[in-house]
Amino acid sequence: MKLLEVKDLKTYFSTSKGEVKAVDGVSFSLDYGQCLGLVGESGCGKTTTALSISRLLPKGGHIVDGTILLEGIDYSAMSDKEIQEHRWKDVSMIFQGAMNAFNPVKKVGWQIAEACVRHQGMTKEEAWKRAGELFELVGIPAERVTQYPHEFSGGMKQRAMIAMALACDPKLIIGDEPTTALDVMIQAQILELLEELRKKLNMGMILITHDLSILSETCDKIAVMYAGRIAEMGSVEDIFYRPVHPYTKALLACFPNINDEERTVPEGIPGIPPSLLDPPPGCRFCPRCKAAIGACSEKVPEFIEIEPGHFVSCHLACEGGELNV
Repeated sequence: MKLLEVKDLKTYFSTSKGEVKAVDGVSFSLDYGQCLGLVGESGCGKTTTALSISRLLPKGGHIVDGTILLEGIDYSAMSDKEIQEHRWKDVSMIFQGAMNAFNPVKKVGWQIAEACVRHQGMTKEEAWKRAGELFELVGIPAERVTQYPHEFSGGMKQRAMIAMALACDPKLIIGDEPTTALDVMIQAQILELLEELRKKLNMGMILITHDLSILSETCDKIAVMYAGRIAEMGSVEDIFYRPVHPYTKALLACFPNINDEERTVPEGIPGIPPSLLDPPPGCRFCPRCKAAIGACSEKVPEFIEIEPGHFVSCHLACEGGELNV
């Protein structure tokens, strides 16, 4: 059995102008100890997918269709009260912006211990001890559990947030841009820490980022999202060395190649993602795609497996009914 199976997930937001189809038919699975990277431009549905899995959608957001199975349990069918018993214990999140994640008037250690009291039934003494153990696990001296957030550096706050996410031994951790606000050296340390913890604790992990280079070092497979759907999904090698979808290729072209002797200026992607209030009828990347053909503007491409573990949603990959990759 897979740790996580997301099947045809559709998450919409109700607005005064209509339904925003933020996630519109997303499917993927994750094994124990495996890391999946979600990448794409802003507004493509990465964070909404993560918030749907953990059932932390903001006001107006609702799951319209699809299933979210964590160890066979359907999270999408649970009530808000039921999901509270599973959140933190089964799935937890490392949010973007650790600088603002902690209550400034409460000790950092207690903000972690509180989750242990609430979800694991520990006494306060046991929870404080657990907080100290978690601090040690993420590289912070245990005696610092009694300090306040303003006494921690940015990197230490990020580590403390990871400790909080680990408090109840979750089976799945979701990191939403967990290193964006950190400098390069601290970023590398945090990514290395997450990699060590994932392997040590055999957790499933989903990392959300705009930075493909981060995913190349930490993930087992990558899903490239565009306009609420997955454009391409495969192993790190598939995405970096055998990309098929024009959007994946365009994203890769946006990053400089340090091995290129000519050091050419990276290309950008003309235009912007479509409005998800009224997305294009065919392939949603069609208006920006230089390789588009007639079918691209008329018919939604199927999400097909072009080789074991490598999926793509593109008419060009199966033009004329035969693989063209």
